[in-house]
Amino acid sequence: MSTPTLSSHTDSLGDLRVAHQQLDSISMRELFAADPERFDRFHVEFDGLLYDYSKQRVTQHALNLLLVHAEKRQLREAIGHMFAGDPLNFTEQRSAWHVALRAGDQAPAVVHSVLERMAPIVDALRCGTWRGSTGKPITHVVNLGIGGSDLGPRLVVQALANRHSPIHVDFIAGLDPAEFNGVLANADAEQTLFIISSKSFGTTETLTNARAAMDWLRQALGNNTHLAPHLLAVTNRPKAALALGIPAEQCLPLPEWVGGRFSLWSAVGLPIACAIGMEGFTQLLAGANSVDRHFANAPLAQNIPVLMGLFGWWNVFALRATTHAILPYSYRLRELTAHLQQLEMESNGKSVDRAGKKVDYLTAPVMWGGAEPMGQHAFHQLLYQGTRTTPLDFILIAGGDDPRQCTLFENGLAQSAALMMGKTLDEAHAELLSTGHSAEEAKRLAPHLVCRGNQPSSTLLLPDLTPYSVGQLLALYEHKVYVQGVLWNINSFDQYGVEFGKQMANKLADQHDGPTDPSLDGSTCGLLRARRRMRGES
Repeated sequence: MSTPTLSSHTDSLGDLRVAHQQLDSISMRELFAADPERFDRFHVEFDGLLYDYSKQRVTQHALNLLLVHAEKRQLREAIGHMFAGDPLNFTEQRSAWHVALRAGDQAPAVVHSVLERMAPIVDALRCGTWRGSTGKPITHVVNLGIGGSDLGPRLVVQALANRHSPIHVDFIAGLDPAEFNGVLANADAEQTLFIISSKSFGTTETLTNARAAMDWLRQALGNNTHLAPHLLAVTNRPKAALALGIPAEQCLPLPEWVGGRFSLWSAVGLPIACAIGMEGFTQLLAGANSVDRHFANAPLAQNIPVLMGLFGWWNVFALRATTHAILPYSYRLRELTAHLQQLEMESNGKSVDRAGKKVDYLTAPVMWGGAEPMGQHAFHQLLYQGTRTTPLDFILIAGGDDPRQCTLFENGLAQSAALMMGKTLDEAHAELLSTGHSAEEAKRLAPHLVCRGNQPSSTLLLPDLTPYSVGQLLALYEHKVYVQGVLWNINSFDQYGVEFGKQMANKLADQHDGPTDPSLDGSTCGLLRARRRMRGES
């Protein structure tokens, strides 16, 4: 599989630079005023979703050039390579075939096999027939994982779990004892089961918490208690799970070709299935598959993930944006930003291209944001009157009869409109005069009311939050990330930087008695010594 280099497309890049220069002096307010049908032409509807990109800082001409650039980057062929299971992760010689996990009847046999093994486990837990070591039914499931084994499942459970579910699902990811103790403070060990989710079954945080969980169970149930009824594992190394005492029939496999940040569709999604049932989990997969088929088959100009990726790339390339805000107007999607941070920044946070050469252009932006409307009373000030161009994604939910939901929806629309329109000096001056300020006061205060506007944004409108629509939402962002990786000519599927950090942590684990490794820097050595002093160890 070959991918053309960016340097081979200097013509299309040059055309895009010219298009940006032409746009630089035009506001989006002017674009809307000049084209009353801009929304009609600049949105896509698909399978219940609506993607509005009319507030992106592009003209039809610029969009056409972006689509030409995508063709020159052989994006359509790259999409085909993903669905064929080709080794997209070429540095590790692995496929990135997560689309196979939700391919329905077309999924490979190994996928069906895992789903068939998940179903009776989930049914037994939700029906109360899975019993702990003392005979009481399990009612509490705690997922032990980190990164992709935590963020995706945590997001979906919080988005979809019903308070009437027979199984309560919690998550423990980090090493801080406060997190572990907080989750288990009121837990009943007799009715608690732990899912240990680790592809390698060597992740320090997860295995440390697994051993702590087993100690917690023994302390509550007795040292000689058989713990197997309280343990499940999801891993690519079943022998390591067996060595920890988890029976083979309670170890679910995770294929090598599933990357962590794309793994919630696999057995890593077991806590999701526990919370919403296998039928709900199947609908989650079906929603993602709907987007997969759209991504594989829709023309690029009507392809939502392709458009999302193109605008994300354009905002970095042309507008030099270094951050991107995710603003879901739903409390249930409060973990979406954290999931997308890993998805995008771990995938495309790269500085060398596919040939191993250092890039001379910006790649992935910093992803940030949070559930609204909290941000309206905090960081939106910077968006309105700060000095940075900040692309934004507004995620709105159409459904819901509660008047508060309607107000929430209207807030999202208002914010996207106001951040695009802005407020001019003349408008600020007129506003002050209309509210009773004197001419002198209006002249003095007006500059402080000016809002820059022109902030580029897209809006994703979902009919409601269901397993199907959440599956669609997450698949859209997965494919957007891949599109941008193709445009930047980087490998979106390895993560050697993360591994380097783990290696350094392992090195420091041997320095408890004071720094002895001569390769450690002076700051690290000084901090190790300071810690010993603060603990009274020297």
